[in-house]
Amino acid sequence: MLRSLRAQLSLSILLILLVMVTLISAASNWFINREFEEYMIRQENERSVSIVNDLGNQYNDLTGGWNQDFLHTIGMYSLYDGYILKIYGARGTLLWDAENHDMSLCGQIMGEISDRMKDAKKSGAFVTRTYPISRNGKQAGSVSITYYGPYFFTENDYRFIKTLNGILLAVGLLSAAFAVVAGTLLARRIARPISKTAYIATQISEGNYGIRFESTPNTRELEEMVTAINHLAQALSEQESLRKRLTSDVAHELRTPLSAVSSHLEAMIEGIWEATPERLQSCQEEIKRLGSLVADLQRLANIEDGNLKLSKTRVDLHEIAQTAVRNLESEGMKKQISLSVSGSPAYADADRERIIQVAMNLLSNALRYTPQNGKIEVETLETEAESILRVKDNGIGIPEQELPYIFERFYRTDKSRNRKTGGTGIGLTIAKSIVESHGGKITVESTVGEGSSFTVLLPKRT
Repeated sequence: MLRSLRAQLSLSILLILLVMVTLISAASNWFINREFEEYMIRQENERSVSIVNDLGNQYNDLTGGWNQDFLHTIGMYSLYDGYILKIYGARGTLLWDAENHDMSLCGQIMGEISDRMKDAKKSGAFVTRTYPISRNGKQAGSVSITYYGPYFFTENDYRFIKTLNGILLAVGLLSAAFAVVAGTLLARRIARPISKTAYIATQISEGNYGIRFESTPNTRELEEMVTAINHLAQALSEQESLRKRLTSDVAHELRTPLSAVSSHLEAMIEGIWEATPERLQSCQEEIKRLGSLVADLQRLANIEDGNLKLSKTRVDLHEIAQTAVRNLESEGMKKQISLSVSGSPAYADADRERIIQVAMNLLSNALRYTPQNGKIEVETLETEAESILRVKDNGIGIPEQELPYIFERFYRTDKSRNRKTGGTGIGLTIAKSIVESHGGKITVESTVGEGSSFTVLLPKRT
């Protein structure tokens, strides 16, 4: 069964925090209890030594006797503390015995200590140790001390350790509750933009390209994901617009010559027009335009599909510029436009025929949009890493807002799509694709009324 990201994150964070809280609580409890046990063992040893010293102080060196009242007092206080005493004189005479004095009280205290230690889950048993009683370097007697070993809790000790364990348990439970709240909030914070992104991606897949992720997460990775999905939506929206415009442009480019040919042929078939050589030639020219358009589309498809075969050799862009100018010189003379080549040799590893095609496309484009008596100059130069071919004209120029789109298929600055002022609108697209297939780039600068400058940059070595 699939779980939501939020649920999985919540459970994962909760599990991690619970494990950490459990480990910390267990380690803290073990460490504190161990230290407390060692403290109690030291306390018992110190208490036994203290009892022996107190008993020694009750011996009178001058008379060789004992203060019986104080022996009884020490014995009873020790009994209430959990220590059962048997006090002997120097010759082994029994001076005071807690069990003989009050057997029932001794049994009660021993039972309470046993129950207390069992309740605290501590193992042990009552042990008896005998200590000599010395006075001024001379043994005055001995004492047998019976107590629960290796240590035992008094009532106060037991309450302290029980309270401490309760506090540790409460801290663990509070930490677990905090882990649940923190895990839920953190999971919601992480999962919310991801869920929203998934929803936006679904909307995009259904064609809703206008949707965007408005808010910005304050997590870097999530912010990058949101930015990426917004860019994707924007790019797909632009591609959809291009696709629709491409369909419209192709239909227009095909409809115009087909309509002309169809109307001419229909008129001639119905006898309205006579089938003269001039009219038949007009039909042939429109069919040639259709063939040229199809050929351009096929070349563009081959380039963009990676089917373009490049035969690279060492070529001189200056010589290529001169060849392109010679090929179009007659077109320039018809419009009384001056064509010239300047610059120096610029060598690059490239397919000569394809680069000539690029230069011809740029020159043809410049000839279309340069008025009579205008000037077109082709310049070549090279830098340390690149060879450059630049085509400059003093034509009508391109509006700044249209510069980003001129390399797109069928894009025409002339919205009337008049064939006298423009071609099919694929030439610049083909030129850009050829240049990029060589690992280069093509740029444009233009000012309306002053002219345009197209620059081709090719790597000198590939």
